[in-house]
Amino acid sequence: MSSNDNRQLWIVGGGIAGMAAAALAVRDAGLPGERIHILEELDVEGGSMDGAESPAQRGAYVTRGGRMLEEEAYRCVWDLFASIPSLDDAETSVTDEIRAFNERVRTHAKARLIDGQHRILDASDFGFSVRDRSELSRLMGTPEKMLGSKRIDEVFGPHFFTTNFWQMWRTTFAFQRWHSAAELRRYFLRFIQEFPRIHTLSGVRRTVYNQYDSMVVPLQRRLTAQGVDVRFGTRVLDVDFSGTPATGRRATCLHVQDADGTRRIDLGPDDHALLTLGSITADSTYGGNETVPELVRDRRDQGWSLWETIARKADDFGRPLSFYGNVDEHKWESFTLTMRDDALLKRISAYTGNEPGTGALMTWIESGWHLSIVVPYQPHFPDMPENTYTLWGYGFEIDRRGDYVRKPMAEATGQEILTELVHQLGFDDLLDHALRTTDVTTVMMPYASALFACRAPGDRPKVVPDGARNFAFAGQFVEMPDDVVFTVEYSVHSAMLAVYTLLGVDRPIPPIYQGMLDPQVAARATRTLLQARGDD
Repeated sequence: MSSNDNRQLWIVGGGIAGMAAAALAVRDAGLPGERIHILEELDVEGGSMDGAESPAQRGAYVTRGGRMLEEEAYRCVWDLFASIPSLDDAETSVTDEIRAFNERVRTHAKARLIDGQHRILDASDFGFSVRDRSELSRLMGTPEKMLGSKRIDEVFGPHFFTTNFWQMWRTTFAFQRWHSAAELRRYFLRFIQEFPRIHTLSGVRRTVYNQYDSMVVPLQRRLTAQGVDVRFGTRVLDVDFSGTPATGRRATCLHVQDADGTRRIDLGPDDHALLTLGSITADSTYGGNETVPELVRDRRDQGWSLWETIARKADDFGRPLSFYGNVDEHKWESFTLTMRDDALLKRISAYTGNEPGTGALMTWIESGWHLSIVVPYQPHFPDMPENTYTLWGYGFEIDRRGDYVRKPMAEATGQEILTELVHQLGFDDLLDHALRTTDVTTVMMPYASALFACRAPGDRPKVVPDGARNFAFAGQFVEMPDDVVFTVEYSVHSAMLAVYTLLGVDRPIPPIYQGMLDPQVAARATRTLLQARGDD
């Protein structure tokens, strides 16, 4: 970069995609940090990768969701975080810390699926019929363009949705049967290496603490040290563009609103803009022990408004309504327990045979709310007081009645959700103690799985639209062939593609892992599917 280079990079959104873009612009494009500006509407970076004190319960903790990292597929993530010092050791990268931690604390679920009588099922029995195997193979072999906007239940028969395999896959990756068949196909191909170990989740890689503290905080520290300009409380209302795809298009102005009012940020001839689109945690609301989180349907926090505004300006800027338009198909409710002793965790360990942090997901496949929980490695937050522990869970059928609390999960208080969970575990004798010593924070997320919505070509814009000279899009709602949304990898990959293209970085992007091209991986996956027991 020449000494008279005055390029500025304006990044809209301080989630993991925006933060990654800033770090990559410094590391790989040589852009000085002070010329990089992150405009973030909230007062904290990290976007959906959060972990914090509960807004509903004093002294309690909450994570809205969790990301399960994976060794083979997360190549862009490992590449980025190999250059980011970890939270606790400046001489160790985040990537090396995660790998060392997972060598020491290995995930191997012994109670992946549980029935209505509290019995741990043999999850290695996938339960496939001959037809199930045939339909799965046909989906994987069908070109994506031929699937169009089909739903998953349009490519599988009813029996597939009764199999242990579907119960594990849907709760590991958050699929519902009405979601996109094309996206499920991408997941099968992207995570084919997980087929032989989906029942133990031994391929999962976890962070030492929650992902905000283990990944976002170190990245934020790095950006601050490099002088990156982060402006909290700054909302981008609109972006002006000039030109056409044929002649070349440029972003010329950002219209922003902050504590001082509304104003313009005019982009110079050498400036660039990176816009994050959409939000799966927009309009999140919280509940506590005695309260219920509200389900917001009218897009109050403006998490989708910028994309809505600019999408009206060009046919190839995507169609956000395809994703946020059906709240009832995409809403989720999660809950975080903050426990003042380890009585419940000890009982779970004795029941499952797993120590905290080694068991990954547990799912009650016959429960009315379709509950799942994860017991993380403790402490899950670096500042947790002694004898304080957390546990995270969620429900997939939040409009159905519980088996013990006879109301929909969406109408249940935190203590009622804890009551249902303790009864599902079969720990009835522990209920009173758990209620006395546990705070529950619940979170309602209207768009948590919106990125899996059935989509058509053009619903998601390209990272770098045709003819774009100085702007790009990033995040979970851009189109990158073959890669899979709802992953940290997708956000980092999109940021890398945007930065390298806009700033002319001559460095290869780590290629998408293709397990089917590895004969050993493909053979193991095939053997797993063929050997899976079931009623043929």
